[in-house]
Amino acid sequence: MSFAAMMLVALALDLVLGWPKALYDRIGHPVTWLGALIVALERRWNTNGPLRRARGLAVAVLVVGLAGLVGLALQFALPANWIGIALGGVLAWPLVAMRSMHEHVAAVLHPLQRGDLPAARHAVSMIVGRDPALLDEPGVARAALESLAENTSDGIVAPVVWGALLGLPGIAAYKAINTLDSMIGHKNARYLEFGWASARIDDLANLLPARLTGLIFALVSGRFRASLACMWRDAGHHRSPNAGWPEAAMAGALEVKLSGPRAYGTDLVQEPWVNADANNPEANDLRRGLHLYARSMVFLAIALTGVAIWAI
Repeated sequence: MSFAAMMLVALALDLVLGWPKALYDRIGHPVTWLGALIVALERRWNTNGPLRRARGLAVAVLVVGLAGLVGLALQFALPANWIGIALGGVLAWPLVAMRSMHEHVAAVLHPLQRGDLPAARHAVSMIVGRDPALLDEPGVARAALESLAENTSDGIVAPVVWGALLGLPGIAAYKAINTLDSMIGHKNARYLEFGWASARIDDLANLLPARLTGLIFALVSGRFRASLACMWRDAGHHRSPNAGWPEAAMAGALEVKLSGPRAYGTDLVQEPWVNADANNPEANDLRRGLHLYARSMVFLAIALTGVAIWAI
């Protein structure tokens, strides 16, 4: 079975349908199912004591292992022909977020273009954790571009890569890893020890996809050398070992500066700038970022098509 072709089916379904609200209201979403399991395990096992890190590792292994086993069982049940590819694509469909990523960022762009800063702040608060009340127009545009860059890697390229390499077990296990990191991989008193393993596993799972995403941005940007140079120079400045690669590539492609200081509640985090000598982003730069994202998704689909044809 061609896993690349299966991921093409998943991307096509996501592009056309997204994840319909009626379906979400009826059955939820695989990420919400994973989230419910993680919440239940975290409440039971995240207690003080010398084995806190070990219990967190056990939760990570259990959740990722269960997701991978479910994916493996489903994959074994599929016929090894084009029907199996189509059904596999349907099963992988909810685990990519191409359409919703565009919709969330477009929801920030539209009020920003109208000059409606309060509405833009509200929309960006749906996709970033920083305090939106402190963001001016460049701050809102910067936050949205950073989310677009990072989540292109985490929400689309990474699941597609792992799905194309390993099929349903790969994409299911990756989605479990990413959900664990987003829920318990935080560096605060509650999760620093318990979520340590989840955060480290997520770092490993995203090493290749993050760098691949940055390369794709550079290739489709029309500013390949500038984007690549910015990525090579500034990616390591980021607090994350992975997020800096797509963010720096996007910053170089759009000729804007990203990252920098930001507020989370009452805490001001002094992050270094990415592409520090460039201008602050504006609404038009966010529009250009969405165009860059769209070209990147076309490139990804063409690359998958090439792999699928080669594998025949």
